[in-house]
Amino acid sequence: MKDHSQQDIINLERIETPIGTIVVCATPEGICFLEFTDIKDLDRELKRIAKEKKAVVLEGENSHISQLKEELALYFKGEFIDFTVSLDLIGTPFQVQVWNGLRAIPYGETKSYKQQSELLNIPKSIRAVANANGMNTVAIVIPCHRIIGTDGSLTGYRGGVWRKKFLLELENKDYNKTDQLSFGFE
Repeated sequence: MKDHSQQDIINLERIETPIGTIVVCATPEGICFLEFTDIKDLDRELKRIAKEKKAVVLEGENSHISQLKEELALYFKGEFIDFTVSLDLIGTPFQVQVWNGLRAIPYGETKSYKQQSELLNIPKSIRAVANANGMNTVAIVIPCHRIIGTDGSLTGYRGGVWRKKFLLELENKDYNKTDQLSFGFE
């Protein structure tokens, strides 16, 4: 068995954002994980990534993480609309296809699951597309927050619907669907 000096490494850092702390992981090829620290099963997700990549996750710097930090800082200032950081996605070919489709949704725009499945030329696969969206583990950069209900309502978001609302409002200053949003404690 390899020791840490011989084993592949996935670097991990925590980044503070206006909507909470995120954990980012990167391989030498690119970002492979970007999630909020308060998501359910974070530890299990990190173990899954390590297993998939046959690597060990260790805190440390990485050029892709450095680039991402710069891009996120500009994004949250409203000065950056297109992430260029390299990604090293962990998913099935179908999931990667769906996630690449999410990246094609322009900044400031939203689509429904139905529209997304139509854009991917799989119009009868709405549920499969929605499921693949939910499996996205590179938040913000792969903008699953840009998917809303057909009626314009804010649908679920792994990081919390309140974060989805924040991101949509950041990207589209005219976006105001507060009447569609229910936090369940009103």
